[in-house]
Amino acid sequence: MKQVRRAVSLRLYLLLGILLPVGLFVLVNAVSLYRQTLGAVNTAYDRTLLASAKSIGELLDVRGYDEAAELRVTVPYAALEAFEADNQSRMFYRVSTLGGEMVSGFGELPFWRGTLPDRNTYAALVDFYDDSFRGEPVRIAVLLQPVASANGRGMAVVQVAETLELRQTLTRKILIDTLWRQAVLVAVIALVAVIVVQRATRPVRRVSEELQARAEGDLTPISAADAPRELLPLLDATNHVMTRLQHLLDNQKRFVRDTSHQLRTPLAVLKTQVQSALRGDVEPRQALLEISDTVERATVLANQMLSLAKVEQLRQQPDASVNDFAEVVRSVALELSPLIADKDLDFDIDTMSAPVRSHEWMLRELTRNLLHNAIKHSPDGGALSVRVIADANSVALTLADSGPGIPAELRPRLFQPFSPGNARSGSGLGLAICNEIVRVLGGTISLDNREAHGRCEGLDTTVRLPLAENQA
Repeated sequence: MKQVRRAVSLRLYLLLGILLPVGLFVLVNAVSLYRQTLGAVNTAYDRTLLASAKSIGELLDVRGYDEAAELRVTVPYAALEAFEADNQSRMFYRVSTLGGEMVSGFGELPFWRGTLPDRNTYAALVDFYDDSFRGEPVRIAVLLQPVASANGRGMAVVQVAETLELRQTLTRKILIDTLWRQAVLVAVIALVAVIVVQRATRPVRRVSEELQARAEGDLTPISAADAPRELLPLLDATNHVMTRLQHLLDNQKRFVRDTSHQLRTPLAVLKTQVQSALRGDVEPRQALLEISDTVERATVLANQMLSLAKVEQLRQQPDASVNDFAEVVRSVALELSPLIADKDLDFDIDTMSAPVRSHEWMLRELTRNLLHNAIKHSPDGGALSVRVIADANSVALTLADSGPGIPAELRPRLFQPFSPGNARSGSGLGLAICNEIVRVLGGTISLDNREAHGRCEGLDTTVRLPLAENQA
């Protein structure tokens, strides 16, 4: 079973597009803030560690000089209590010689084996590093303290370690306070985004409600004066499609109306002829001839109406190919050659290559109708010439017959459906079909009497179509 893909809401898409980047930024900012806060807290408390190490260094005494120096120190624990905050952290110390020999403090505290940094923020020989002591993470300050007295001179290594509870607590507090503010900011952004998106999509919802409330068959253009600029191309395209649909529906209604009207007459005549034949009012052969003539006219009418409908159908198909108009004209002339021979016409055809972008059926139908009319109205033994000439921009098809021509007042309405020049010999659709085809192809068609010595010698029918390279 085919699954129907659920469309994504425009509001949801916009909200996600706004809130996801903001949320990602808040997350990255929180990580960066935590690191910066931890660094700032370490800097602040490292000063406390350094102060502790210096205070211990001030309690040192020495006897002897350099390598023979003997360090002595007595550090009461109360000296470190001043640097412990709210009992959340504990401090430990160790005083050693440069060689690592312990002088005082906690022997379990590992001796410093590092090196002093090349660049130091403090005006002292100090280094800071992280380690563990008694299973807990600690921050350690190492101070190389010169010791001098009246009895000697030497160098001491003072290590002061502090547990990290206070640092971590302060860092978390700062981070949580900041995250709360950022959460409020995200909430405000989300609220504003919801309100803005709601207002921005209001024209879309209004247009949707308007379309749903329309009556069936209502294809009038959508009016949305308050629509945002980004929505206007969609509305214009929709109105264009609705205009095309309205045009198709109008053509369909007109076709049905014309068909019902035009076929009613030959069917009524046919019914009358059949009833007359059944009553014996006319001879059987004469009745059959009349019925055959009526059926033939009705068949021609039906075929022409179907051709007119097919022109409209092909108009909606954009995949027209390039055809040589000259080849089409020659092919149609060959098909109608029996009619030409039957009237013993002096027929002449002259063509040159003329590529035209069109459905081949359109070109054939156009040529067939025009040539059939020219043959029909030419007298027996008369002249009929066909010319296809192309220039840089267009191609011209000219049919010059030797018929009686067309009065000037009659020509304009001959291109209208069901307006025959002779009501007894035509349905009035042939030239209407030709005019519709030419209009679809972006060309023109004209009917001009050929005058000589004050009298009409025939009719020139000229069709001009753009060459394929000039057609959009």
